[in-house]
Amino acid sequence: MSKNISISDEVYRKLKQEKGDRSFSEVIEDRIESGGTLADVAGQGIFDADTYERMKDDIGELSEGTVERVEDETR
Repeated sequence: MSKNISISDEVYRKLKQEKGDRSFSEVIEDRIESGGTLADVAGQGIFDADTYERMKDDIGELSEGTVERVEDETR
């Protein structure tokens, strides 16, 4: 069975460059089995600390707005 996942264009380019004639699944599986993590493949840590904190705050604010809208609609 296969699953669809979304990755950034940058991660896609990195995976494509590394894969050669292997599948993307094989590249990811090899990396994880060799003691790496999915974050090693997917590029966790690509944002500096300030950007990460701003994004986290923005996502939190957007999520709160969504929860409030859903609660308003269900009342």
